[in-house]
Amino acid sequence: MKLIHAADLHLGSRLSSTFPKEIADKRKAALRNSFLDMIHYAKREGISVILLSGDVFDSDHPSQKDRDFFYDAVRGNPDVDFLYLRGNHDTEGDRPELENLKTFSGEWSSYRYGDVVISGIEITRDNAVSLYTSLSLDSAKKNIVMLHGQVGSGTDADTVNLLKLRDKSIDYLALGHIHSYGVHEFDKRGVAVYSGCLEGRGFDETGEKGFVVVEVTDTVKHTFIPFSKSPIYLVKLDISAAATLYEVTEAAKKMIRDRNAIYRLELVGSTALADDPAGDVQNMLEDDCAFISVKNRSKKKIDFTRYLGESSLCGEFVRTVLGSGDYTDEEKTDIILYGLKALEGREVLE
Repeated sequence: MKLIHAADLHLGSRLSSTFPKEIADKRKAALRNSFLDMIHYAKREGISVILLSGDVFDSDHPSQKDRDFFYDAVRGNPDVDFLYLRGNHDTEGDRPELENLKTFSGEWSSYRYGDVVISGIEITRDNAVSLYTSLSLDSAKKNIVMLHGQVGSGTDADTVNLLKLRDKSIDYLALGHIHSYGVHEFDKRGVAVYSGCLEGRGFDETGEKGFVVVEVTDTVKHTFIPFSKSPIYLVKLDISAAATLYEVTEAAKKMIRDRNAIYRLELVGSTALADDPAGDVQNMLEDDCAFISVKNRSKKKIDFTRYLGESSLCGEFVRTVLGSGDYTDEEKTDIILYGLKALEGREVLE
């Protein structure tokens, strides 16, 4: 038997604070499209069970459009069972009764597919302690457990305590809440897996996104499937050796390798360029990918030698800092830069 483990769709996310409206609207559409494409993938591969380990919606009160979209997709694919466990973002709200929509509550529920048993519980303040002792599984079955929360050592509504799940006959723990794929081995039999989200929603959700295919035979194996149509990448470009805008731009173009991707490009290092190149680079690269945001994190390169021979407060300050054994070269540069700005009351000239 094969099944899909996914989580954190976050339909209805507000993305306007991260992207311009046009890009934000496209990202919202991408969240919906990736869900549909995952269903199509399941049907092509003969997979008839999809686990959704929380946060299908971004809030307890999703828009009617997002709500209708999700439940229409479930309704429109009656040959696929959707096991929907709510997370911390979609804890409330009624769910329609659909034959192929299997839901969970604040008590353990289980669904059986031959020798495979899928169990889950929605963690609340009331059951956060008792859920570990109340879980009872048949060791002769292949047991998949669904939970939503952060792996940790506590027992609260946002935490999954792996220590308390040891020796519970769990073969695969399908987790939601963390938006990147990750694996935790917690006993000789079981493995805990975060599927991550299907699409990144901002520059704090970078890299490959997708879902997990779980294959149950005599053993339980899983494979992460990168699936994002437009991944988000954070890349850093050291412009210390670049003497001109042309050189910065040429170096930046080499960093942009996926025309369908979204990029945050951070310019780092130290530069003697008179003007901030970020705006020009962003404008020149905007046709090379789906969207790019360029931020200048570089520092001004200062020629300290012009101060060393000065008989002035600035000269004495520079000589003192450079002669100190208490700081690294990088720290000395920062101290001198900000010290000279303060002493001269202006930007330091190269």
